[in-house]
Parts: sequence; C-alpha cells; structure tokens
Amino acid sequence: MKPIGLAVIGAGYWGPNLVRNAQATPALRLEWLCDLDTDRARSVLGPYTTVRTTDSYEQVLADPKVTAVAIATPAATHFDLVRAALEAGKHVLVEKPLTPSSAEAAKLVDLAEEAGLTLMCDHTYCYTPAVRKIRELVHGGEIGEVQFVDSVRINLGLVQPDVDVLWDLAPHDLSILDFVLPQGMRPVAVAAQAADPIVAGRACVAYLTLWFAGETMAHVHVNWLSPTKIRTTVIGGSRRTIVWDDLNPQQRVSVHDRGVDLTPASRLAPDERRAALISYRVGDIQVPALPEREALRSVMEEFATAIHEGRPALTDGRAGLRVVRLLEAASRSIAAGGSKELVEGDS
Repeated sequence: MKPIGLAVIGAGYWGPNLVRNAQATPALRLEWLCDLDTDRARSVLGPYTTVRTTDSYEQVLADPKVTAVAIATPAATHFDLVRAALEAGKHVLVEKPLTPSSAEAAKLVDLAEEAGLTLMCDHTYCYTPAVRKIRELVHGGEIGEVQFVDSVRINLGLVQPDVDVLWDLAPHDLSILDFVLPQGMRPVAVAAQAADPIVAGRACVAYLTLWFAGETMAHVHVNWLSPTKIRTTVIGGSRRTIVWDDLNPQQRVSVHDRGVDLTPASRLAPDERRAALISYRVGDIQVPALPEREALRSVMEEFATAIHEGRPALTDGRAGLRVVRLLEAASRSIAAGGSKELVEGDS
C-alpha cells in the first residue's frame, strides 16, 4: 500500500522518538516536523533530510500529502491541536494523556467517530512485548479470574512543571490495566491520596486504589522522589499470578503457579466445615520468552494499520478517555482527602 503521509508535531522530549520510528516504518512517510522552534526541529532531523520543518501548524494541515499527524506537545495543547487535525480530515496519534479533561476527550472521540477518522493514544507501554504477553495470558484465561493488581512505578524522576505525579506517571499504569484486563472488567470507583513533601507546589507521591465489580481491587503507587527505581506489576489470578519486572531484562514476565485455594463449604462434610477451608498451592514458575522490540515502532505500525484497515486502534480514543476519567476521579478524591469516587461514563 502507498505509505501514509505523516507530520510530527513537537520536537521536544518525545517528538524525536516519533520521528525516528516513523522514518523506520515503511507504512509511513514523514513529510513534516512542526515545532515553534524551527532550529530545534532542524537539529532533530539532521542536515541530510527531505523532511520539511515549519512553525506553522496550519501549513501542515493544509498539505494534501499529510494524511495523519502525531502530536507530542504538552497535554494542555492537545484538545485544540487534535480538534484542528480532525476537522482538517487528518488521522491523529496523540501522546498521553489524551487531554486534561474528560469532557474535552469525549468531544474528540465523538468528532473522530463522526468523521470516520482514526484517533489513537500513544500508550506506549501497551505495545511492549511484555505487556502484550500479559494481555495474552489474561485474556486467554491462563491465570483464571483476576483477583488483584498491585503496581509500583517509582524513581528519582523529573518534577514536571505543568502536572503532578499522578497525571505524569499514573497514565502508564492505568492504560496498561485498561489494555490487559478483560473488556468487561472496568474500574467503577477510585480513591487516591497524595503528598508534596518537598513543597514543589504539586503532588510528588501518590497512591491510588481502584475498585472493580465484585471484590477485585487494584493498587497503584507512583513517586518522583524514590532514590531506587522500581517498575513492577503483580496480577493475581485464581489459577496463577503474573509478575512483571520491567527492569529485569532476563525475566521481565514470570508466571507463578502459586496461590490460595478455597474449598467451598458445600463440598465438605458437616464435621469438616469447622476446619480451615483455605489451602496454599505452590507450583512451578514459567518465564515466557519475549522478543526484544522497541514499543514505539509497534505503536507506529498499529497506527498505520488501523488507518489502512479503517478500524479502531488497540489504544484508541475511547481507551484514552477511560484513562482520563480515572485520573479525574483520582484528582477529585485527593482534593476531598482520599474519598472514594465513582468513575463517570461507560466508554
């Protein structure tokens, strides 16, 4: 198929990664790099390139060679940039979060669907081989019914000037949960607590608890201040438990045949029911072989394929909207001192 003409918007922290992976994706043809600082854009591209640079977003959208745009700008700019692109008939890939507001995100989702355009969120972790494998295991029933999730994402990170740690780091974990859990398993409520121990003017440490229908819970810890970097997620099932350690390249994903079994009282004789109904299971640990592949390359390929096939991307606008709704509910909870907040919407 003819390559899709692409423009990357933003040459800051993430934009160069989009440029590099777009140029390595045969289904895409990079036409423009747009940034308010054109010198920076030219330095990203290097001296030997046919890609054009500009500081005019309008010029990019007016180019008939541009079929799609990839937006890597601050979250506060997303709504206006994505809306303008959709109204110009362009498909859109946008960095997380989709917007800082669920009302704005919902408008963009509706606009894209009405126009028949692809709106995709760059939830990059969802395209790592590890997370793709976890999704396969969960959706395939290998671990049984999901009983709990515990996720930790902490490091000595950069205190962002425009967002708190919740909106900076938690979108990764929330988008991963949205991606790997069964489709009918959505959070119904959330509570969060946060702190600013260094008086940075925004939360630097946050803890989120999510409730699902039934008794399933998830816990997410995000932190900019830890001198030790930890990125682990544990997904406990009724049959097996998945442990994902993103910092362990030799064993990123392990599947443990260990857990707790409960014998229903109906299966026991009356004189046995006083005895413990819980038994502990200790079995083997399996470590699936995972390919080494840059996740952002898979993001670009999924974006192009979704456009060509006219289908929603794996992390489409509705997935981005669900994440923003969770972040909003968590922010409301923090403002109310950690109250349990219902998650709005049915997307």
